[in-house]
Amino acid sequence: MTTPITVVGGGLAGLTAAIATAETGVPVRLFEAHKTLGGRGRATPPPHVAHDGAHVFYADGPHYTWLKERGFVAGLGWPPLSSAARVGFRTDGRIRKLPPVGMLRAQSRKALSAPVDVDFHTWAAARWGERTATQLANAISVATYDANTGRLSAAFVWGLFQRVFGPKVPGVRWVRGGWQQTIDRMVARATELGVSIETGARITELPTGGPVIVATELDSARRLLGDESLYGTSGLAALLDLAVTEDRRDRHIVSDLDEGGFHECYTMQDDTIAPAGESLYQLQMPVRDNESRADAHERLELFADAVLPDWRSRTTFRRTATAKNRTGALDLPGTTWRDRPAIDRGNGVYLAGDMVAAPGMRGEISINSAITAAASAVAAVQATGQRSTR
Repeated sequence: MTTPITVVGGGLAGLTAAIATAETGVPVRLFEAHKTLGGRGRATPPPHVAHDGAHVFYADGPHYTWLKERGFVAGLGWPPLSSAARVGFRTDGRIRKLPPVGMLRAQSRKALSAPVDVDFHTWAAARWGERTATQLANAISVATYDANTGRLSAAFVWGLFQRVFGPKVPGVRWVRGGWQQTIDRMVARATELGVSIETGARITELPTGGPVIVATELDSARRLLGDESLYGTSGLAALLDLAVTEDRRDRHIVSDLDEGGFHECYTMQDDTIAPAGESLYQLQMPVRDNESRADAHERLELFADAVLPDWRSRTTFRRTATAKNRTGALDLPGTTWRDRPAIDRGNGVYLAGDMVAAPGMRGEISINSAITAAASAVAAVQATGQRSTR
């Protein structure tokens, strides 16, 4: 009988690892501490389907190819052309249609490379000035949840900036029904493949009897493995989800170059996630050093005032939260994704998640690391089987 592979964690990384493993014919058992699967990919139930912060897919990497080949991202939604007129940038307290000239100049420099061992603000300020450097860093806070994105590695931030704001049109995709739709499809596929899934099962000791893929948050992995080296840098942000009655004055997408906030309408490409006549928006604001969460939420509401006039009197759904360590890994000066905690921990233990040594952004790191972890675990099982038959 083939040795089973155990997956601890049923979020995006755990489901990916379980599916990638089961597709090879190796038996898989998956344990999830919560009652439902999906981790941070879960969404609120209808009629208002909201996520924990901005959730989109980028179709320009191996993670998306893997999802697409299995039908997990089928049924895409597309915003109408009219939405382009409702995109803006907040600079100096005002919402403008176009970004500042300095940012436009930076956007055009796709061929420019940035150093790993210098912080982004220092590097960008030397080229475009202090003001533009701050605006560029704040523009990409949507991906870092960090109020001081400029402190991170120049190569790391510049790569994110060019991917999101560069001259090449970004390959952003929205699945109708939200990420929950993708998660549900992944759960169905895992079940079809015969993965043994147990929810409400918190694992406190490392399972024995075969390879183990630990696909949890890094803090949980550190406790489970007793490995004090499992630390990473992530962000902290205030979140606000709002459904409001439709109003033509509302902005659909606004990047906050003043404070690093971000505002996006999700019903512009998917009218299934809110009742007819309502628009669903998700806003975020990074929490500053030594700032209370209450003060960060207050700044976020002031941002909402600027992009959704009179939103308080029109609100039909509201949810607030604070997101800590939910952005995936953030690379400090002198480090790259290769310097994050390794996937192969030795002795048949593998690590998957959004803060480990795999390329990508946020959830993409989870998928890419899980695929690598699954391949390594399967290879270990197959090697053991070959030796036992000799």
